[in-house]
Amino acid sequence: MSLTFEVANLIGVSSQQDKRLRIAAIGFLNPAPLMWDFEHPPLMDALAKRYRIDRMTPAECAARLADGRADIGLIPIAALATTPGLRILPGCTIASKSRVRSLLLVHRASRPLTEVRSVAADTASRTTLAYARILFHKWGNGGVPFLPLTADLDVMLDRADAAFLIGDPALLALEERNNRYERTGEELVYLDLAREWHALTGLAFVSAVWSGAAQGGPLDERVTEDLIRSRDHGLENIDAIVAEWSRRFPIPEETIRMYLTTNIHYVLDEECVAGMQGFFQMAAEYGVLPPYTVAVEELAAR
Repeated sequence: MSLTFEVANLIGVSSQQDKRLRIAAIGFLNPAPLMWDFEHPPLMDALAKRYRIDRMTPAECAARLADGRADIGLIPIAALATTPGLRILPGCTIASKSRVRSLLLVHRASRPLTEVRSVAADTASRTTLAYARILFHKWGNGGVPFLPLTADLDVMLDRADAAFLIGDPALLALEERNNRYERTGEELVYLDLAREWHALTGLAFVSAVWSGAAQGGPLDERVTEDLIRSRDHGLENIDAIVAEWSRRFPIPEETIRMYLTTNIHYVLDEECVAGMQGFFQMAAEYGVLPPYTVAVEELAAR
């Protein structure tokens, strides 16, 4: 028997034996409380026997669920309308009911939103793109083109009149806004998309939810319980999360703490469900997404 055959056979056996559920998780700061039990004792080792975690951008999480490479994903809610059969797992979300800090639209002060000719779009999240398109319709500039670019504010504004950033790049852009002005002398307006959304619609801004793959079998109740318990334990350990992230992320500890406790909302409650319903209704109305109906009866707050 050749060595190549033996290695291939071992890989195949290992793959068959790995019965763990595959979780596609977002690699930003904002889901840190949701992931607490998966990354910390005393439950980390037990969960590692049932789940395999991979971290990536929100858009990549949705892609893995869509093509069957993940069983569970923390996905941008827009993917629910574009991938048939995905089901929301109740209890957890990444949302905001006012200012969120990590979803920014940046435009030149010399060019009002009604006159913006192009928007450079961070492609990491389909949902933020959909929200931005809806908001531009409400601002009277619904036909503005969006150019997909990597999240680099200088490069984006070299190519377009405005740019939107999500997640950690947006948090860093806020921290560096004074330095950028001193460096470039360019006056920019930094709009918080969640705050703008709430001001125009009165609705919560819902970014992501846990979802099950369309191709997968039924997920037992223990999965939902594991995810909700991890969220609850994460919210009980905010100080530890702040300490961990302040060592790897150049943002003040107090900013991280406010972000995780005030800016982000983690419970998929009735207000968030209503926010999702309004989002999908407007997205369909403006032709941003296909029609989608949220199965409210399956999402009792937990």
